[in-house]
Amino acid sequence: MTSTTMAGGSGIEGHDVGANFQRSSPPSVVDGVRTSEFDSLVHAQGTWRDDELHMAPVSGLMTAEILAHDPRPELRLARLSFEILGTLHYGPLTVTTRTVRPGRTIELVESTLVAQGRAVLVARAWRLVTSDTADVAVTNDPALTPVHQSRPFPAMEQRWPGGYIKSLEMRVAPDHAPGHGRCWSTTAVDMIAGEPTSDLVRLMGMADTSNGVAPVLDAGPGGYGFPNVDLQIHLYRDPVGPWLGYATTSNMGSDGIGLTSAVLHDERGPFGRSEQIQTVRKVPSLDA
Repeated sequence: MTSTTMAGGSGIEGHDVGANFQRSSPPSVVDGVRTSEFDSLVHAQGTWRDDELHMAPVSGLMTAEILAHDPRPELRLARLSFEILGTLHYGPLTVTTRTVRPGRTIELVESTLVAQGRAVLVARAWRLVTSDTADVAVTNDPALTPVHQSRPFPAMEQRWPGGYIKSLEMRVAPDHAPGHGRCWSTTAVDMIAGEPTSDLVRLMGMADTSNGVAPVLDAGPGGYGFPNVDLQIHLYRDPVGPWLGYATTSNMGSDGIGLTSAVLHDERGPFGRSEQIQTVRKVPSLDA
């Protein structure tokens, strides 16, 4: 299989191998640090620029690497924090993962993504010990209209360009509105070519989409850019299945900073929440 390549900055060309990324070499572990190298594929292409990666599949890739690092079945991933440090360049990538704070019942793992020789994304994950609390479990987040009662959502691909968005199947609920997103997404694309994609990795690999499902601003020339500089995810239940549901709320300050908040769902109901802080900037019109 041949990796996709950039074509003069006008888009991405190459063979579709049905994945977001593929390994360029086997992973290695030295002194407790896991190192993996990848090539970017077309389904990871971003929306703001065609020579950048979309944060969603990159988040899924780093989630996969965190799960593969020194796995401990008695601990569950409970919080993921992604800090975007620079441009997520399309092309070769290196991911290094290490344990920052080891512990018997609580553990902190850190993963760093390097592109073009620079650290561009840092993820930190809390892994917590699990126990049986079924008799006191409660969910106060409201349910989302089920997938089978939602309709196709072609407006998403019409609004946003890029290989990642094109890889999604999306459905929208009747109460979906700007600033009040109510929709679902799934993808048949694997995270890493030739490797099985777990439900958690698949869903975390779409969570960043929350920022674009129901924007309150028009994007692009003459409108605004509102990219998020982080992604924070808290998981009070381990999600299952191929569909990710979004119940989003958008808030916009008066000084160029906005926030997208979401309750995340699988087909069983709510399982967690996400937050994304935005830098909001006017985009000049094409005739300016």
